Amino acid sequence: MHLRGLSTRRRIRVTAVACATLVAGLLSAPAADARPAPEPPLTTMSVKSPPGGPNVRVLIFHGSAAAGDEAPVVNAGIEAIERIGLSGPADQRFEVEATDDASVFTSETRLGGYNAVVFLTGGGDVLDPEQEAGLEAYMEAGGGFVGVHDAARAEPYSDWFTGLIGARPAASSPTAVQRATVEVGDRLHPATGGLPLEWKRPDLWPNWAKNPSGEVHTVARVRESTYRPGASANGADHPVSWCRDYDGGRSFYTGMGGTVSSYDETDFRTHLRGALLWTSRLVQADCKATITGNYKAERLTPANQPGQNDQIGEPHGLVTAPDGRVLYIGRGGADSSRPVITDWNNPDVGKGKGQIHVYDPATKKVTLAGEVTVFGNKGGGDELVKVEEGLLGIELDPRFEQNGWVYLHYTPHSGVNRDTRMAERRVSRFTLDLATNRLDLGSEKVLLKWPVQVHSCCHAGGGLAWDSKGNLYIATGDNNSSGFSGGYSGNNPQPNFKGVSFADARRTAGNTHNLNGKILRIHPEPDGTYTLPAGNLFTGRETDEGGGKTRGEIYVMGVRNPARIFVDRTTDILYAGWVGPDAGEPSPVWGPAKYDTFAVITQASNRGWPYCMGNKQPYRDRNLPDPSQPLGWYDCDHPKNESPNNDGLVNLPPVTGNNIWYSPQGGAPDYPRDANGIPSYRQDQATYRLPWLKGGGQAAMNGPVYRYDAAGASTTRWPAYWDGKWFVGDFYDADQPRNAVVMDPRTQGSGGLPVHSESLKRIVPVGNDGIKNLMDWKFGPDGALYVLDYGRGFFTSDAKSALWKVTYQGGGPTPAADGLARGAQ
Repeated sequence: MHLRGLSTRRRIRVTAVACATLVAGLLSAPAADARPAPEPPLTTMSVKSPPGGPNVRVLIFHGSAAAGDEAPVVNAGIEAIERIGLSGPADQRFEVEATDDASVFTSETRLGGYNAVVFLTGGGDVLDPEQEAGLEAYMEAGGGFVGVHDAARAEPYSDWFTGLIGARPAASSPTAVQRATVEVGDRLHPATGGLPLEWKRPDLWPNWAKNPSGEVHTVARVRESTYRPGASANGADHPVSWCRDYDGGRSFYTGMGGTVSSYDETDFRTHLRGALLWTSRLVQADCKATITGNYKAERLTPANQPGQNDQIGEPHGLVTAPDGRVLYIGRGGADSSRPVITDWNNPDVGKGKGQIHVYDPATKKVTLAGEVTVFGNKGGGDELVKVEEGLLGIELDPRFEQNGWVYLHYTPHSGVNRDTRMAERRVSRFTLDLATNRLDLGSEKVLLKWPVQVHSCCHAGGGLAWDSKGNLYIATGDNNSSGFSGGYSGNNPQPNFKGVSFADARRTAGNTHNLNGKILRIHPEPDGTYTLPAGNLFTGRETDEGGGKTRGEIYVMGVRNPARIFVDRTTDILYAGWVGPDAGEPSPVWGPAKYDTFAVITQASNRGWPYCMGNKQPYRDRNLPDPSQPLGWYDCDHPKNESPNNDGLVNLPPVTGNNIWYSPQGGAPDYPRDANGIPSYRQDQATYRLPWLKGGGQAAMNGPVYRYDAAGASTTRWPAYWDGKWFVGDFYDADQPRNAVVMDPRTQGSGGLPVHSESLKRIVPVGNDGIKNLMDWKFGPDGALYVLDYGRGFFTSDAKSALWKVTYQGGGPTPAADGLARGAQ
């Protein structure tokens, strides 16, 4: 039913396309806080709760503060909503009425009959105080509200209406129609779940005087790099559609719909339809999932007692058990009261304790489960002094509840040769007493071991993860010094100790016969041995170049320092992140600046280091007799390992581009390329393809992919909105990432960039009293996020070293199932 002309009073609504001058005037409307909001008189209205009923009715209000004829964009909007109401399944259809008569908001009988109200208004005071009080009473009774485009300019002096809308346009928003890309981040809300991940469309794109992110639930953002947002741009986080439970009711707003043509678009009508279904109580939706006030972060572990590591060691990794226990490890750095031995003549050089702690949520107590004696306590300082070895990774057997098996990735002190300064890295299986939380150190079964040089620091890696087939993934660093290459490729063949190179990552990460700088994949067997699964990068039996030059354990080669990896057992896709080199800026001579990297790895591959980084950006080769002189650029599609320190294949697998990389200058730097495909590496020519990212001090800490357990009983689990999103973060918390990203399944395995990103910095709180130095993060079976904060010092634990838990407090979708207009959906 379409009722127009309920009032003889006619008002004008003119589109920007039809009259840019008037739009410019609307754009300069006063901000919501330009003068004190008048106190509306108390209304005597008593709107029934909830408004409307099973014969769903939607009211479109299109009143305007200007005078004149009705605008085409309003007509188009009304006609589109009418069509929406008549379409779709019979149980999701509704009647539509339209009016420009604001007296409807002071009529109890009329207003109380609508399930939802849509504002297709222009700017200005469209309601008098009594009418606004009526709308407020309607929302308090459980009504629904949809604001479209210029509705954000209505009631400019009302704080309550500002809260209802969520944000106000900036005065200098663009006035021209422009084609842009909308990132559709909410894949579940009925307004966005069926839309393209990247939705390209023309419209008028408002900027916001105050970004509402975190106070509303954003379902879609517009990507500013795809149009000209002007001087008041909001940056990488530019919400365009959002919703929230507000003042007892439900509010949805979209900044789109500013043109007549918008309402002819199938996808835009789908967007509006979903908003109307939720606000009119025909379907449920979660509009609370990204409101930061709905999350609680609590520190679980107190500081250690003086001189002890009773609560936590030097934090280096965590894993959650199916029964909710959290096991976390300390690398091996001692607290500041204990001696650090750096003299290689001393048999105790670097000796430390790698600690395994267990947090039990039932008792909220911590048990020191055990300590393994590691090489990993030489303190800080120069790279020829400090060390990053120690207890590096932990995982639990898939049948942990039955067998108590715990896998540790570590460097035993007993394996150190002080003469050659070589050590042994190993992955071992231990048994935990499930009743006492004590680790039986005598139960060790060594699955895999390999040599590492320990003359010079760094890059130990350490992550462990399982797939659904019982394969264990082991992340190893390139075992290479950060020095001697100016912070670029790390391919200097010259520095060595007793014949073992420590500055040439071609010996390790770029070597098909070396287990360092890799992600290994093995299948552990019950007897403590392992077999090799099919599909690794090499079989170990290749006959190429004479044979004997590959290792069958290698699943991924060409990674630098992958401290954290994760396998999503729903898909068996591997997610990894690794720390890059130290060059502060790109060099036209040597190649890219330091890139920290994240990758979605769908099959065995070469990720490039030390030949290429980012989206296959090559480094310059160096070799003897003079490594200070640049040679040719590496060929990322046909890389060759021509290092004198290589004992593997010369001809390597082609490099696969990575999904996320960032430098001190910004996220995903890219450059013009010459005819040979070589980037210019000129900073003034860079394009930053992921503007939400930046580095500086940077240390990538890969996170999990969240999987929502719909059958779970936890009331504090993170909501389904986050399902399938990949968490990427950095040790540091300033400009560095702490984000949940959405990948396109069609492109993620070949280096496709994320299509959407959501900041987590106000949910996983940053700052000195928050989680400042993120060391590891995993979801538990309760759907809560567990996070290790490293602390504020290096190579030790301190008072800020802690295990944290982040839970969701926002409740379920709305309206409640018994509040739906037509029964449970």
